[in-house]
Amino acid sequence: MTSRYLLSSVFGRSPIGPIKQHIASAHGAAALLEPFFQAVMKEDWQKVESYQKRIVEFEEDADEIKKQVRLSLPKSLFLPVPRTDLLDLVTVQDKVANRAKDIAGIVLGRQMVFPTGLQPDFMLFVKRSVEASAQALRAINELDDLLETGFRGREADIVETMIEELNALEASTDKLQITVRRLLFAREKELPPIDVMFLYQVIEWVGDLADRASRVGGYLHMLLAH
Repeated sequence: MTSRYLLSSVFGRSPIGPIKQHIASAHGAAALLEPFFQAVMKEDWQKVESYQKRIVEFEEDADEIKKQVRLSLPKSLFLPVPRTDLLDLVTVQDKVANRAKDIAGIVLGRQMVFPTGLQPDFMLFVKRSVEASAQALRAINELDDLLETGFRGREADIVETMIEELNALEASTDKLQITVRRLLFAREKELPPIDVMFLYQVIEWVGDLADRASRVGGYLHMLLAH
């Protein structure tokens, strides 16, 4: 696979390169949820399926990179943080891609229809969750500079600020999740009970996507604290 070639070339220069590749693939899966749900709202199931397949591809690529990082990250590297912490960071990142895949799979599999009155707030909710994932990507992309500065100094302060912004985004998604759930609750009696159950499940998972992105920031904060 392409990722294997990239990993073999990057490890010779920096242990951080593959970790950045991994979060890029994980966020790639999450980012596609916006156009995915835009197609869902139009009930364009052919386009929905196309986006779902692309999300799966990103998730599979992230999974392959994760495996290669575990196998290939040199044990003899001199780093300001433990090698195991970097491996754990990849595991946390991987959960973002996994959740994006879960969401796309259940929505396509059931060809879920979202009530019209729910759609604007739900799409904002999705957008904010994807923004949290994007912020996690930006923070992880600072790892090279953090490594050079020994996870200290001005660069560490910059990343601390980025993590705070990520936490604010996650808090915003929590509020939006409450709003969307209330809107659905108000319409429960108009919808088939089984549809309502799965709608609540998708709402929960979209919120969880932001939570998982926030955990990436939390883990990066732990690295700063070492």
